Amino acid sequence: MSVATITSKGQVTIPKDVRDALRLRAGHRLEFVALDDGTILVRPLTVDIRDLFGILKSDRHATVEEMNEAIRQRGAGL
Repeated sequence: MSVATITSKGQVTIPKDVRDALRLRAGHRLEFVALDDGTILVRPLTVDIRDLFGILKSDRHATVEEMNEAIRQRGAGL
């Protein structure tokens, strides 16, 4: 379990293990949600596009020419 202390300015340093688990870096934004039972949820709002690499898998490959033809057909309403 990680513990943090609130400063006189209301600031908290997020422990390194928590930052690592959430993949947080400087500039990322967090959302705080207060539940009725007194629990506080902390969720990252910022997702780095690089973290999404490889999330979609496909066996389908298209050449540039095939992609251009598909765009031409779509533009022509075919």
